[in-house]
Amino acid sequence: MSTCKHIDKICCAALIFSMILAVLVIGMGASGIMEVSAKIGYESRLFDTARVHTVAIEMEDWEGFITTCTSEEYSLCSVVIDDETYKNVGIRAKGNTSLTQVERYGNDRYSFKIEFDHYESGKNYYGLDKLSLNNIIQDNTYMKDYLTYQMMRKAGADAPLCSYVNITVNGEDWGLYLAVECVEEAFLERNYGKNYGNLYKPDSMDMGGGRGHGKEFDRQDAGSGLPDGGRPPMPGGEKPQRPEDDDFIDDSPQLRKDGSMPGGDRPGGGGKGMGMGSSDVALVYTDDEYDSYKNIFENAKMAVTNADKDRLISSLKQLNEGVNIGEVVNVEEVIRYFVVHNFVCNFDSYTGSMIHNYYLYEKDGQLSMIPWDYNLAFGGFQGTDDAASLVNFPIDSPVFGDTTQSRPMISWIFNSREYTQLYHESFAAFIAMYFDSGYFAEMIDDVKGMIAPYVEEDVTRFCTYEEFLKGVDTLKEFCLLRAESIKGQLSGEIPSTSQGQAQDNTSLIDASDIDISAMGGMEMGKGVSFSSKSIDKGSGTLYNENISFNTRVAKHRI
Repeated sequence: MSTCKHIDKICCAALIFSMILAVLVIGMGASGIMEVSAKIGYESRLFDTARVHTVAIEMEDWEGFITTCTSEEYSLCSVVIDDETYKNVGIRAKGNTSLTQVERYGNDRYSFKIEFDHYESGKNYYGLDKLSLNNIIQDNTYMKDYLTYQMMRKAGADAPLCSYVNITVNGEDWGLYLAVECVEEAFLERNYGKNYGNLYKPDSMDMGGGRGHGKEFDRQDAGSGLPDGGRPPMPGGEKPQRPEDDDFIDDSPQLRKDGSMPGGDRPGGGGKGMGMGSSDVALVYTDDEYDSYKNIFENAKMAVTNADKDRLISSLKQLNEGVNIGEVVNVEEVIRYFVVHNFVCNFDSYTGSMIHNYYLYEKDGQLSMIPWDYNLAFGGFQGTDDAASLVNFPIDSPVFGDTTQSRPMISWIFNSREYTQLYHESFAAFIAMYFDSGYFAEMIDDVKGMIAPYVEEDVTRFCTYEEFLKGVDTLKEFCLLRAESIKGQLSGEIPSTSQGQAQDNTSLIDASDIDISAMGGMEMGKGVSFSSKSIDKGSGTLYNENISFNTRVAKHRI
């Protein structure tokens, strides 16, 4: 996108951000702030974000395929990507729960996966083996996934490539979708080279993994079983993750002398519990038994050996013990990931009650996180219009519905003053580069202008064109206010923990003009999309009564 209006600010901010990232690098030298991958052909073609691409699907029995989409079986088709034809490729619907949601709409606008080598081994699109075509359900803005992935990449985190595509089926208009690079072999090679490590997609909601390990699972929502009609409790639970006097504590269950966790104290002992997720998908170490981590190993994206399993379990043990974190965590990569993740308020994730929608990458015992599925970010998951609680969501109490200590992959940041400082410095640099420079405001306006004509003509869209326009404007305002709140949290003007905000909410940013439902999302427990025309607003709040932000909120300063 054009940034000529703000080039001086952007250059200065980028320099500051690069310096911060340099500090984060541990044992990697200056190369730690740059992508380690070489460019692959598809990166500059389909994933060129400067334009809307075209994907033409050609299939003899499309109607028959649509009627069997819920089976998620591959069917034969041809695809034409920007006038280049690929015959005999596989296509299937994806999404699990979202499949039934599409059925409720009755417009057959499913998400799809294209597997280029499903029928002919070695076939690919300039090196890409699998492509996801997201239907942009529950997102009136058309931008939640797109924006988050762009933020991740701008911050230096490894994230899927994505771009907008206008789809036709047998010559007939179908709709504007988001093309996303699947996190599989091509992604790994692009980011880590040919000698890449192991990849897992931990999930206890639906079993499956990569090819040869059952179906992928892209479960986008679930709410039954949560308290209070499907709304999780306040972030951080009732116990604060970090006291205001800056004395760090560990409220996680205590390990035995041999490093294992006693069954009585084990969160979701036996791999169950942990809200809607489980202890293994939360990356909690329990013992050395493979069965204790079945939601990880059965969701491996490639074949793994017993040696691979032993190495991962050993890393999880050390992660939970909090000893020499740099040996088992890619510190700079994970901090970059959580900076953006915690900015976008996605609770259908590792830091939410579901504890899913992330990839775990392991190489030589070192772990990192890869983002996935952000269509319910920016408050779209929990079904509330309490915009102030989302805009001011505390960056140092980032776990929604549980304690930070229940998520070992993020708790190490707050168990160390050094890592907390690095996290804060990285957050400050990201805000300066992405928002203070003016880059974000110009970028989102450019994207809106680029896709608006396609949205207006989208024959299968889930919202009206007017709702799209309002959704984008709301998303822009939300992000600007969120950035302002985080600047205040980093400076100490606004409390950065749930405990601090419960004790004093007078300095919080006012977001009373924002209608969260305008961006689209889901109503918890019912699994249905909501928009400004379909839900009665004002009934729910994100927090419990002890931390409600409906009163005594200061006016925002933008």
